[in-house]
Amino acid sequence: MSDYDYDLFVIGAGSGGTRASRVAAAHGAKVAVAEEYRVGGTCVIRGCVPKKLLVYGAHFAEDLQDAKRFGWDVPQPCAFDWKTLTANVFEEVDRINKAYTTTLDSHGVEIINEHAEITGPNSLKLASGRDVTAKYILIATGARPHVPTCPGHEYGITSNEAFHLEGVPKRILIAGAGYIANEFAGIFHEFGAKVTLINRSDQILRGYDEQIRDRLLQISMMKGIDFRFNAKFQGIEQLADGSLQVSMSNHEPIEVDCVMFATGRVPNTENLGLEAAGIALTEMGAVKVDEDNRTNVPSIYAVGDVTNRVQLTPVAIREGQAFADTVFGGKPTRVDYNCIPAAVFSHPQMAGVGLTESQAKQKYGSVKVYVSDFRPMKNVLANRNERALYKMICEENSGKILGIHMIGPEAAEILQAAAVAVKAGLTKDAFDQTVALHPTMAEELVLMK
Repeated sequence: MSDYDYDLFVIGAGSGGTRASRVAAAHGAKVAVAEEYRVGGTCVIRGCVPKKLLVYGAHFAEDLQDAKRFGWDVPQPCAFDWKTLTANVFEEVDRINKAYTTTLDSHGVEIINEHAEITGPNSLKLASGRDVTAKYILIATGARPHVPTCPGHEYGITSNEAFHLEGVPKRILIAGAGYIANEFAGIFHEFGAKVTLINRSDQILRGYDEQIRDRLLQISMMKGIDFRFNAKFQGIEQLADGSLQVSMSNHEPIEVDCVMFATGRVPNTENLGLEAAGIALTEMGAVKVDEDNRTNVPSIYAVGDVTNRVQLTPVAIREGQAFADTVFGGKPTRVDYNCIPAAVFSHPQMAGVGLTESQAKQKYGSVKVYVSDFRPMKNVLANRNERALYKMICEENSGKILGIHMIGPEAAEILQAAAVAVKAGLTKDAFDQTVALHPTMAEELVLMK
C-alpha cells in the first residue's frame, strides 16, 4: 500500500493538467485532479476553441459580400444574429467539456470539483476541509487576463466576458496589440462594430516578423479598424446614457459602448499555498521550474501557462505529456521549445515559425530572404484588393531555412506542414525541388524567389 492517498494530485484540469492526469493514469498511477470551474481550461471553455468559432462566424461577413461575384444571389445586407452564434458556440464548448471529462473518467482519474491548496510537499487541503496526500503534486492552474488598475477599470471586460455579451457593441475599444487584441478586433469589426484598438507602444504584435505585422496593420486600417498608438490608459468614466468615455495619453478621449482589455495574461498562483510550501516564483509571479517541469520542491511540478514560459495550449499539452512520461512512464522526456509555430487568427490570418528576419540577422549576420507578395485567386475574382505575403528566411551559405512567416487566407493551416520542414532543418533547395500543387496559395512556398 502507498503511504499517500494518491500517486499524483493535479491542481487544474486545463490542457496541461488533463494530459498529465490521463497519461499518468495510463502509466498505472492513482490520480486525482481538482478543478473548481470546468474541465477543459481556458482553451476549451473561454479561449482558443470558442474564439476560433467566432472567427469562423466573422469570416462569413466577407464571404457573403464576395458571393455575388461567384454567381450567388445573396441579399445585401445580410442579417446576423449574435445570440444564435454564441448559443451554438456554447453548445460545442459543452460537448468538448464532456469529452474531456469522459476521457479522464475512462482512465480512472478522480475529478474533484473544488479548490485545492498546497499545505506541504506532499499534502493539500480541499475547500470542503478534506486533507489529502500525494507522492507528487502538479500545478496546472493556467493564467487569467490582466486588467489595468486605471480609474474605472471595473467598467471594462476581458476576453473571458467577450463571449457572454448580450449583443455586438456598436462601438468597442480594445486595449492591447497582441494576438488576442487583433483577433477580437477582426471579429467585432466583421460583425459590424466600430473598432478602436489602442496600445502603449507604436507597434502591434511585437515578436512577430515586422513585414508581416505591418501588412496586417495596413489591411486592418484599410478595412476601417482605427488604431491609436502611444496611448496609455488614464481612466474610464460611465456617462449618463450608459456609454463609456475613455481617456488616454497623447489622444483625445473617445466614447464607446464597450471596453475590452487584452493586455496580457497573469499566472494563477494566488491562494494555492505556494508560499507556505516554499515554492519559488519568478518576478512575474509565475511558478519557477527546471527543464523537467520541477519546482524547487522536489515533489512538486508545474506545467502550462502558470509557468509563463510559452503560453500556448499545444505547449502545455506537451509539458503535461513530458511530465507524466518522465515521472510515471520511465521515459525521461523534455520539451523542445525551438521552432514552435504560432498563429494569429486575425482577418486575414498571420502565422510563423522559427526566426523572424530581424532575429535571423542579429544571430547570423547575413541571411537570404525570399518573398512572395501576391493576391490570392479568390480575392482577384471577388475584386477584393487584399494581398498575401509569404517570407522564407534562410542561412546564407547552407540555405537552411531559419524561419517561415506568412499572412493571408488560411495561413495557419498552410504553415503547420511547413513548420515540420523548418523543424527538420530542411533547406530552400528542398522546397525548390518540390513540385508545386497548383492552383493553390500554398504553392507559393515552393516558388519563392
